[in-house]
Amino acid sequence: PGMVMSRDTPAAAMREMAAVDPDDVVYEAPADARGDVTLKPRLQDGTKVFDIGASVIDWTILPGETVEAYAFNRQVPGPRIRVTEGDHLRIKITNNLPEETSVHWHGLILPNDMDGAADVTQDPIAPGDTFTYEFTAIAPGTYFYHSHHGPDRQQGLGLYGALIVDPRDQSRDAFYDYDQEVVIQLQEWLERDGYTYPAMMMEGALPNFFTINGKAYPETQHVSMKVGDRLRVRFIGTHNNFIHPMHIHGGPFEIVETDGYPVPPAARLIKDTVNVGPGERYDVIWEARRPGK
Repeated sequence: PGMVMSRDTPAAAMREMAAVDPDDVVYEAPADARGDVTLKPRLQDGTKVFDIGASVIDWTILPGETVEAYAFNRQVPGPRIRVTEGDHLRIKITNNLPEETSVHWHGLILPNDMDGAADVTQDPIAPGDTFTYEFTAIAPGTYFYHSHHGPDRQQGLGLYGALIVDPRDQSRDAFYDYDQEVVIQLQEWLERDGYTYPAMMMEGALPNFFTINGKAYPETQHVSMKVGDRLRVRFIGTHNNFIHPMHIHGGPFEIVETDGYPVPPAARLIKDTVNVGPGERYDVIWEARRPGK
């Protein structure tokens, strides 16, 4: 007699915690490759069409330190999707992973069948198959997309990316009066003895590397400013286990949006550290007050 095994069994949990099989790697990214590259859409009858593929790659987080990552379009984080409020989107996800997947559009208000929760609102996307998500970006703000099939494994290994919806009324952002912006996506990694595991909050699975936009310090990106410049930082909790206290040295910042929603001016907090939990987004404005590094 056989046995039907659900994904909630100990054996299923062990599969989610297992190291990435190096034989599943289909691409070695250049050591200096960067993720979060803005993806330009194709226009079809007024709809913005994006093509995204998920696969297993080698990704360098530091010189000499490479991890086996699950990646969208062969980069970690996945490509940035940037659209305008009211745009109609068609996003084609092709699954080149060795396992099923799906994609959730975190924070967006969508038709239920486009929400991307595998086994809840859709069947998982089988290896080799393509699923098309189609919806209208009805709300401006800072959002992101990520795997929603075994997310502790797939998102924890790199399947996420920023989704920025700019307001149709540009005065909303102009009101914040900033000179430039940076998107910060957070992740934990566990690399041990040449194998990459999804980092988790348990003994033996704790991370030994942390990345900002797919790179660990000192390979993280630099932001050049002048005294008096104002920087908009979009912190995105693309990680899925830990809470990261994010602090900017040299003075406090003002929290102007949370999870895509503007904070009324009378309710805004001035802080120098914000705890970014999984899934959270904080938009802050920081002013460069003095010269320095």
